[in-house]
Amino acid sequence: MSADYRSVRDALPLLPGATLGVLGGGQLGRMFVHAAQRMGYFTAVLDPDPDSPAGRVSHHHIHADYTDIDGLARLAGLADAITTEFENVPAPSLEHLAVARPLAPGAPAVAIAQDRIAEKAHFVRCGVPCAPYAVIASADQLAAVPDDLLPGILKTARLGYDGKGQQRVRDRAELAAAWEASGGVACVLEKLLPLEFEASVIVARGHDGQIVHFPPQRNLHRDGILAVTEVHGDNMSAALAERAVEATKSIAQGIDYVGVLCVEFFVIADKDGEGSLVVNEMAPRPHNSGHWSMDACDVSQFELQVRTMAGLPLVAPRQHSPAVMLNLLGDLWFAESDALGESPAVAAAPRWADVLALPGVHLHLYGKTEARRGRKMGHLNITGADIASVRSTADFAAAMLGLPIPLSE
Repeated sequence: MSADYRSVRDALPLLPGATLGVLGGGQLGRMFVHAAQRMGYFTAVLDPDPDSPAGRVSHHHIHADYTDIDGLARLAGLADAITTEFENVPAPSLEHLAVARPLAPGAPAVAIAQDRIAEKAHFVRCGVPCAPYAVIASADQLAAVPDDLLPGILKTARLGYDGKGQQRVRDRAELAAAWEASGGVACVLEKLLPLEFEASVIVARGHDGQIVHFPPQRNLHRDGILAVTEVHGDNMSAALAERAVEATKSIAQGIDYVGVLCVEFFVIADKDGEGSLVVNEMAPRPHNSGHWSMDACDVSQFELQVRTMAGLPLVAPRQHSPAVMLNLLGDLWFAESDALGESPAVAAAPRWADVLALPGVHLHLYGKTEARRGRKMGHLNITGADIASVRSTADFAAAMLGLPIPLSE
């Protein structure tokens, strides 16, 4: 790699025929690869798993760890620009790549998303309200936690996702036990608030500062994992939606972000009934809650990921259909076996033919070779002329698959 490689400004735009690289070979990388290839780009994936979903469909698959210097050099030699599909890629690896190639998002933004303490400090700097919280990284900080933060949720500062690294605590005894169980690592204690619902906003921001966004998404989580996303004009008030979009733009602009960014919010019940907005966390990449855009918009979140890293013009996405997205976990492959009481449970394909007979149903499977409980295997997008018909179809599909009904809470 050469440190005097062309600057980002000189290197861009990268037109179809160039090679785009991605760190990470999971489903988000796979859908990015598909979007890039559809637009005429070659692709290169770095992932240590030889069977990774993205690696199996990419033009180039580098089997290497994310800290492997030779592997990183091979990626930089193949790719004209590089992105990442998940936030836990080591920031030093991103810094190493940024010397040689345009990188979106940059290492500083990813580093903030990797650490809840830094992330919350960034939210505060941007003027976006968080839930009341305290940092706990020592016994003294544990003892100094204000009483009014309990009950709360203790979250490890690093490496937490899909509900992992989180524990509800009702009082000081439970808090102390939970922090000790974490190994005494740095944590954040957040006050439990009267949650009305969860929402997220996805924006895309270019190297030139241009920014576009998708409509805000209303989300339902089960066991810490996203289960359902609804996107339509009535999923929240117009005023609340506007505040969520402006807060997300502020968070992106505050770190000169380049790429696709998702910010998750809690909507808290208040006296006027509209709900107040509290930021939860950000993801410096396309997000599970944005998968609906693949079938309900003229531009998906993955095409915008391609456009931001290649320095192409950004166009505001237009939603042409109301949408419901259902997350498909590996548990569905064991639903029939569980219902029959078979032990050990045997994996079997869900009722895809029956589901695909429903109007407006779009199946996306991620090419994973083994179904495991809790593992994200795919998603189902349901679109239609109006939200009532979309919800009705989504209910039918969920019933066929053995998903909990009703889909909304």
